[in-house]
Amino acid sequence: MPQCYQATNENLPPNVIKQLAKELKNLDDSPPEGIKVGVNDDDFSTIFADIEGPAGTPYENGVFRMKLILTHDFPHSPPKGYFLTKIFHPNIASNGEICVNALKKDWSPSLGLRHVLMVVRCLLIEPFPESALNEQAGKMLLDNYDEYARHARLYTSIHAKPKTKLKTGAISESTTALNVGQTHTSLCNVDQKTVVSGVAPLQQPSPLAPTANIVKGGNNLDHPLTADTAVSGSAAPPSLTMKKEAGLAKLPADKKKIDARKKSLKRL
Repeated sequence: MPQCYQATNENLPPNVIKQLAKELKNLDDSPPEGIKVGVNDDDFSTIFADIEGPAGTPYENGVFRMKLILTHDFPHSPPKGYFLTKIFHPNIASNGEICVNALKKDWSPSLGLRHVLMVVRCLLIEPFPESALNEQAGKMLLDNYDEYARHARLYTSIHAKPKTKLKTGAISESTTALNVGQTHTSLCNVDQKTVVSGVAPLQQPSPLAPTANIVKGGNNLDHPLTADTAVSGSAAPPSLTMKKEAGLAKLPADKKKIDARKKSLKRL
C-alpha cells in the first residue's frame, strides 16, 4: 500500500495538531523577547527554541538551545523540557532536564507554548535553589553568589556561543504541510490494483475547470480532444479527418458503378 506523507507525530490527535499549528505560526510571526522557535521536520511533537541569556545575568551574551517534547496525551499532560546547551543552573540537571513548576504541578491545558518558553527564560533571571536539580549550583547560589556567577559565566562562555540559527520559516512550511496532509488524504487511498498495474486513476474534472478539453491544432483551430488524440498525445488535423470520412463515403458509390457495368455486359 502507498505510504502517506506525514508532517506530524501520529500520536497527536488532529485537534491538538491544529491548535499547535496555529500557536507555532503565532510564535513565528510574533516571537517572545529573546526567544526564537523552530520545528523538527521529522517529528512535529518536538519543539526547539533558542533562548538568549538575559542581560545582567551570568548567562548574558549566551544562546541556549532547548527543546520541548510533547507527549501523546498533550495538552492534558505538560511537555517535557530539556536544555541541549550545557548550563550551570540550579534548576537544570546535568542531562538538561528542566525543573520548573509550569512544567509540573502548575501545568494547565490552557497554558500554551509561549507561556512555557517565557517561564523558562525567566528561570535564567531568577533561579530557585530550593528545588534544585543541580545541587552544586543550588548550594553555591545560596552560600556564595559570586562563586556561582563565576561558574555560570564560565559555562556560558564555553558552551553557549551563538549557534546555527533555527529555521523559523520551517514553522510556516510545517503548518502548510499540515494543511496539505489534511486536504489530500484521498491520495493515500489509491486502490491496490492500481498501484500494482502502475495505471493511475483518472482525475475528476474540477467544477471550476471548463467542461471541454481544447487542443490547439497546427492551423490555429481549436477542436475537442478525442480518444485517439489522448492516446497519441497529439491532435489530428481537421483536414485529414475530413478526407478520411470522404474516402469511406466514396467506397459504396464506386461499388454500385461496377455492379451496373457488369449487368450491362451480361445483356450484350
